[in-house]
Amino acid sequence: MKSQSTMICCLMLFLTTECSYYRAKIHIKDGDKRQHPEEKPLTGRIQEKCHGPCITSSNCSQPCAQPFRGEIGFTCNQNKWQKSTETCTSLSVETLFQDLNSASRLSIAAPSIPLRILDFRAPEPLQSAAQGILRNCPRDYACIIDVVKSSEATSGNIAFIVELLKNISTDLSDNVTPEKMKSYSEVANHILDTAAISNWAFIPDKNASSDLLQSVNLFARQLHLHNASENIVDEPFIQTKGFHISHNNSEESFRFSGNMNNTTEGILGMIEIPKHELWKLPPNASQAITIAFPTLGAVLKEDHLPNVSLPRPVNGLVLSVILPDRLKQILLTFEKINKSRSARAQCVGWHSRKRRWDEKACEKTLDIKNRVKCRCNYTNAVMSFSILMSPISIDDKILDYITCIGLSVSILSLVLCLLIEATVWSRVVVTEISYMRHVCIVNIAVSLLTANVWFIISSNFSKKAQDHNWCVAMTFFSHFFYLSLFFWMLFKALLIIYGILVVFHRMMKSRMMAIGFAIGYGFPLIIAGTTVAITVPEKGYMRHDACWLNWDNTKALLAFAIPALVIVAVNLLVVLVVAINTQRPFIGSSKSQDVAIIRRISKNVAILTPLLGLTWGFGIATLIKGNSLIFHIIFALLNAFQGFFILLFGTIMDHKIRDALRMKMSSLKGPTRVAENASLSPTNGSKLMNR
Repeated sequence: MKSQSTMICCLMLFLTTECSYYRAKIHIKDGDKRQHPEEKPLTGRIQEKCHGPCITSSNCSQPCAQPFRGEIGFTCNQNKWQKSTETCTSLSVETLFQDLNSASRLSIAAPSIPLRILDFRAPEPLQSAAQGILRNCPRDYACIIDVVKSSEATSGNIAFIVELLKNISTDLSDNVTPEKMKSYSEVANHILDTAAISNWAFIPDKNASSDLLQSVNLFARQLHLHNASENIVDEPFIQTKGFHISHNNSEESFRFSGNMNNTTEGILGMIEIPKHELWKLPPNASQAITIAFPTLGAVLKEDHLPNVSLPRPVNGLVLSVILPDRLKQILLTFEKINKSRSARAQCVGWHSRKRRWDEKACEKTLDIKNRVKCRCNYTNAVMSFSILMSPISIDDKILDYITCIGLSVSILSLVLCLLIEATVWSRVVVTEISYMRHVCIVNIAVSLLTANVWFIISSNFSKKAQDHNWCVAMTFFSHFFYLSLFFWMLFKALLIIYGILVVFHRMMKSRMMAIGFAIGYGFPLIIAGTTVAITVPEKGYMRHDACWLNWDNTKALLAFAIPALVIVAVNLLVVLVVAINTQRPFIGSSKSQDVAIIRRISKNVAILTPLLGLTWGFGIATLIKGNSLIFHIIFALLNAFQGFFILLFGTIMDHKIRDALRMKMSSLKGPTRVAENASLSPTNGSKLMNR
């Protein structure tokens, strides 16, 4: 009897000490730099760091200071002991329920402590917390809130609370009411506070964060709503809303706002259920539950996968959705936490079984500086969604530099090409075919120059603020002028066929011009206009991240790729025909002169066509996920330097243009020098007479 009395006294002394600890801490904000009222740093959890020799990758551990139980693990890194794990906890099943019948839980001078709390001989296993809740507060589960909220959010206490919530969601989720959900969320909110986030890193169980998310979703899945719409939980770091929905509803939406990093400005998120999904519901009302976590994304740990760089930072709210099984698709809008230009977004869903973010669960429909819109597929395994931040990598910067330098060279080359054509025009356009050849070169240069200008405008525009109508206009003009480039190349090929096959009949220059402009600009206008008319109503004309043709949803890019690649194939076939037919001799000076021009055109087409074809062939290859960076670099090089290729192979390498330029430059030096050159260089004169 005496020994039993002694044991009870010891236990009372322990509980009194622990109660005084809570009283000292209850008004102090959670955080790593928490202090006692005596202003001493709270380092009492650590008795001392390891004193042994610090050898790289070696480990040691030290016990936690009273009243905490557990230990702190250290790892030697760069000749210093650094904390790696921590299991210091002051919570247990006993502390959750020990003061329920006391007049004041924090009072040291409590008149009595119920014997049922003191009557134990071994620590009660955590699974008995469910029985304690059923015995003390079965209606709302509120009896554990004060003890949890007054505890310090150490790594050990966080792990304890996660395990507690996990067991509640497993054992006590038969009839979840809004009151129970509110109490459950208050407990979760305590360990999701921004002040507690840094301590998650030292929890030995790296699945603790995913267990928490899964437990909250499982518990909310059993929630029964009383009213048509309810704001069930409105804690700073977890919010829950519920709605009754049916197939007669219009499109439903749920808006959230959560504070990040102790800022007063909230991060917004919105969930929408499309009308076509609501039609799947039965006539009787169903319910939808949505939960927002502003800070959970910072601690959510993924299982490691090969070829995946971890961690992948979350850049928005984590939004969980509990819907009827018939609904499979939702629309989500996320405000970015990091709004810098380099913070590109990737829409993802959390796969609860694989414990990682699944990119296949969502697709991005809009990505601008402040927000991202996602279309996601809802399943029992994927109920939570967010956006990941993928900063611009070194590879992206390389491509940006190549594009910037290449476009500058291309634009200067095209301007120089047009200046050269204007300078030598009167000297090189002799026959109808030579005239139309240079008309083609000029329009090819104008088309590519204009397309490049629109490309630069749209690139800068999409980095700022996207206005839908302006973006549609810029995409249309870029599409139109890039198509015009190819159709003028097609007209050059048709000009070759005309020069070879038509012997006795010559078409009037005005008619050839009309046909050229109809092919060069008419067909592109029809294709570009039809693409706009078909895809804009479906919101599938443009990419979500740039003012250019969409590929992921409507494959609108095929309206450019197919005509371009078909023209490349036709032009290569024409070059083959020319190579065969121009081997036989032609009688007559006029015909021989045309054949010489045709051969020059064919060489020009034979060089430019493969270059253009390769350019956009690599462009299509870059759309295939998983392709090597080399495909993107080759496409960027070829695409950016197209203007230089046109200047080089279409103008400078033509000896007639070089001769005309030489004569033009000579004429600028005076009539005397021109006469002298003409008398000393009969070869040059004869070449010009025969052009």
